[in-house]
Amino acid sequence: MNAAFATHSFAQDKNLVVRIAKLQIDSTQLDAYKAALQLHAETAVKVEPGVLNLYAVYEKNHPTHVTVFEIYANQEAYRAHLLTPHFLKYKTGTKDMVTSLELIETVPIALETKYKKSN
Repeated sequence: MNAAFATHSFAQDKNLVVRIAKLQIDSTQLDAYKAALQLHAETAVKVEPGVLNLYAVYEKNHPTHVTVFEIYANQEAYRAHLLTPHFLKYKTGTKDMVTSLELIETVPIALETKYKKSN
């Protein structure tokens, strides 16, 4: 099987909405939270054309500290995302798991990615 790799630079697109969410999760509900977030992220990227990237990680030494990095095509895509059934299910289903949430608006400098394209 041949694998082709492509690079793409997003930073030039001034319409992008790039956000970082920093969360702290109740340690007794961490596994349930991670499962809910993973399902939400997979669904959003799969079904919403305006969700360009949605990355979620937790700190190795502090697994209850979760960071989500989101890139939306534009403000309309971001607003539409907030109204989707999968986002609302994630938000209501995890509200008692999240002990702290900080939303950070950002301005892109360099957003480079390499991804594998199927032939």
